[in-house]
Amino acid sequence: MAIRADLLLTHEFPDARQSYTKRDAILYALGAGLGADPADPADLPFLLEDRLKVLPTYAVTLGSPGLWIRAPEFGVDFPKLVHYEQATAFHAPIPPEAEVISRARVASVTDRGPGRGAVVVVERKISDAAKGTSYCTLRQTLLLRGDGGFGGEPSAHSPSIIPDREPDAVATFAVDPRAALIYRLSGDWNPLHADPEAAKRAGFDRPILHGLASYAVAGVTVARALGASPVALSALACRFTGIVFPGDVLSFRIWLDASAATFQAFVGDRKALDQGLASFGGAV
Repeated sequence: MAIRADLLLTHEFPDARQSYTKRDAILYALGAGLGADPADPADLPFLLEDRLKVLPTYAVTLGSPGLWIRAPEFGVDFPKLVHYEQATAFHAPIPPEAEVISRARVASVTDRGPGRGAVVVVERKISDAAKGTSYCTLRQTLLLRGDGGFGGEPSAHSPSIIPDREPDAVATFAVDPRAALIYRLSGDWNPLHADPEAAKRAGFDRPILHGLASYAVAGVTVARALGASPVALSALACRFTGIVFPGDVLSFRIWLDASAATFQAFVGDRKALDQGLASFGGAV
């Protein structure tokens, strides 16, 4: 059964409302790896409720539409679906606690060709439920590896944004061995990230880190490598190209251009994040 691009494009998502508290924002920061040094003055504003700042990437956990694409009418080969890219534009700081409303839509469905998969882009706008303040716009790119060749609009080729020169900065981030067990408490309950038996059934010798946990790590690490606070991020995007395990060390290569930076991240020689782009409200 070929995927139904027409049904995907016209799918109407119900508005999703979600309330969160300071405790939820702190738990997310712990899942992103902050607090490895409990006395680090750079981490404490994201971990202490009396001065709490919220990591901008916390937005990816808010108002998720869930596993909607698994519905059989869409014809998607769900076990072969992977989260391919994530991009977020941050419009205003996320408050320490709020009720938000999320409005989602399928922005595009394209065809990479037989054996190469289809690509679905889901756009989600997060705003304050009471005040209407727009906090961010998220674009989640899904690669449907088993659904290429359905005859749809061809996917455009995007040239690499990574410069062909030595990086301007490098940084490392040691992923806590407990990271996936903590990050899942922000709403991603996939047993692949917690249950060793589930990980083995998926072909891994142990649970893997959530891609969006690596995304959170990227926001913190790139900002700090350039002397900026993570709250200064105005946009963050990257492609998930390799598996990260809790306990791994991510090595970032960063190239600076005015108020933006491009980046990649590796675990040893294995590329984990690619086509990374971090923008800031002002020059870093």
